[in-house]
Amino acid sequence: MDHKDLDVWKKSMDLVASIYKLTLNIPDSEKFGLISQMRRSVISIPSNIAEGAARKGDKELIQFIHIALGSLSELETQYLITLRLGFVKVNVEVEELLVTVKKLLLGFKKYLAKNKLIMTNYHQIFDAHLSSLTKNDSL
Repeated sequence: MDHKDLDVWKKSMDLVASIYKLTLNIPDSEKFGLISQMRRSVISIPSNIAEGAARKGDKELIQFIHIALGSLSELETQYLITLRLGFVKVNVEVEELLVTVKKLLLGFKKYLAKNKLIMTNYHQIFDAHLSSLTKNDSL
């Protein structure tokens, strides 16, 4: 699976660009604090999607989706802190992207989990059928 084809990866890349623009307005005194933390959190989102997509199976990808969700929650908290401290004003684009990326991550995770369940059931049915064929051959 190529991560660059995933809508969730594309939207999270949009979020990266928006956060980088937003952090330009935060005072330089926060360069090694909130600015650095927000940028690390936002970069982690598409990075974990990409890493998970490059792994062997859906189980690993789901784990990386969970990590991306954690980074998104960190980023949302950091954004709210910048608002509370008066470093930035409400940014509708950022807020919409936070919601969109969260929905896409949760939807993708649900899709992968459902697909995994279907494949598990398929393999159980196939194995049972194969076992019954093997029994019949030995008679």
